[in-house]
Amino acid sequence: MIIRSLNLETVCGITSSLPDNPYPEIAFAGKSNVGKSSLINALMNRKSYARISATPGKTQTINFYNINDELYLVDLPGYGYAKVSEKEKKQWGKLIERYLHGSKQLKAVFLLIDIRHAPSANDRRMYEWIVANGYRPVVIATKLDKIKRSQKDKHLKLVREGLSVLPGTTVIPFSSVSRQGKDELWEYVETEVLQAQ
Repeated sequence: MIIRSLNLETVCGITSSLPDNPYPEIAFAGKSNVGKSSLINALMNRKSYARISATPGKTQTINFYNINDELYLVDLPGYGYAKVSEKEKKQWGKLIERYLHGSKQLKAVFLLIDIRHAPSANDRRMYEWIVANGYRPVVIATKLDKIKRSQKDKHLKLVREGLSVLPGTTVIPFSSVSRQGKDELWEYVETEVLQAQ
């Protein structure tokens, strides 16, 4: 996809009402330090449009990025970060749930998993939760550049088995450093989301 225009249009907090957007939305969920901002920046061809923080758990809002006036990239709050209070975690959970239930334009959910490690209990819960909300998440295995090329298939198998993914689930290995996986991701969005409109 050629990015002609880009705008952080809406920032939605715990007490905000969700925007009634005119274009399809694709949402990105993942643990706090899984590389979500780096992935979104790579997709948008920007270095630091989505804020990358040394402190995991920094995204505490749902951020809606308008791409070309035809699509929204939706950055969901990261989960599973220990330094956040239980009360805050519950509030973020409610915010994400409200979005999954309430968005009329949400067409695809991407779940980011660190390819180096087996999915955590939080990752499994998030996967099951997205499925329970009626979506078939696409799994993005991030940080591909951190493992040897010869280990890729073994680690992808770990991700698939660790999440007990549904048959036919798309799993895309991704590196924000080499940009590997970026074209496949955009191809999925263009064929499964934009052309399906």
